[in-house]
Amino acid sequence: MTLFIILFMFSFVGTWIVRRYAYHMALVDYPTHRSSHDIPTPRGGGIAIVISFYIGLWWTHSLLPSPLVAALWWGVPVAIISWLDDRYTLSAKTRLIVQAISVVGALWALQLNLSLVIQFILLISMIWFINLYNFLDGIDGYAAMEAIIVAIALILFFSPLLGMILGVSVLGFLFFNWHKASIFMGDVGSATLGFWIAVIVVYSLPQGHFVMWLIILSLFWVDATVTLLRRLWNREAIFQAHKKHAYQRLVQSGWRHDQVVIAAFVINSIFLILLYYFNEMENYILSINLLSMIMILKWIEEKKGFI
Repeated sequence: MTLFIILFMFSFVGTWIVRRYAYHMALVDYPTHRSSHDIPTPRGGGIAIVISFYIGLWWTHSLLPSPLVAALWWGVPVAIISWLDDRYTLSAKTRLIVQAISVVGALWALQLNLSLVIQFILLISMIWFINLYNFLDGIDGYAAMEAIIVAIALILFFSPLLGMILGVSVLGFLFFNWHKASIFMGDVGSATLGFWIAVIVVYSLPQGHFVMWLIILSLFWVDATVTLLRRLWNREAIFQAHKKHAYQRLVQSGWRHDQVVIAAFVINSIFLILLYYFNEMENYILSINLLSMIMILKWIEEKKGFI
């Protein structure tokens, strides 16, 4: 318990320090027509999450599976390049190269006995999820909320220790990121969180947790994937910033950031409860989950169209 309190305080105090540093270095996001915030806000607070998490991982590495620990450490290059991107705005190509190197390293560390074709599919999927998570960090508290849901799922189904480390590391930051946020996590937070979650999902695949993760992460991957496909269909520049994700359009329709985040947390919690008590029926739960995602997207479309 002492370790978790230390990690929480490190994340909390670290975020406060980064916030002051960001103002001093003019590391600030200014509102544009594509922004969901309306005041200049410092970014890069996710570095506190990263450092806190890795302190916890280092402290408890002997209590966790060695391949998983080694794979998670491959997130350091992603964190570094993302922090540099927050400061200097690097090219997408540079970021993708470093992400690919980290994912290859993580797959090697996980020691999965899979064919090259399957590992290539995992490589592409993990890189997509890293960037997907970054895309979904567009309103106050949303990406942090999803990470806490993942932490709760880890506690319930997979690794309570790793779940607690992740959860307290994010929670310390969330105090500053709750609406209205006084700091954003930046790419250093969202991309690294995306990497960690992708690694955890891939590591747990041989244990039969794939459907569970599809359900738990559905709000993110369904929204991001549907939005990307629709933008491709419309022949839009997919690397250009936009406000067309479902959660962003819900904010545009009049919902506050915190209302969207709380609603998402409730939806995720319902499916977590269903999985916990009816785990043997996860395929049926997945069907209900996907139907719910379709209904939610349709409802949001009626409130704010894809324009």
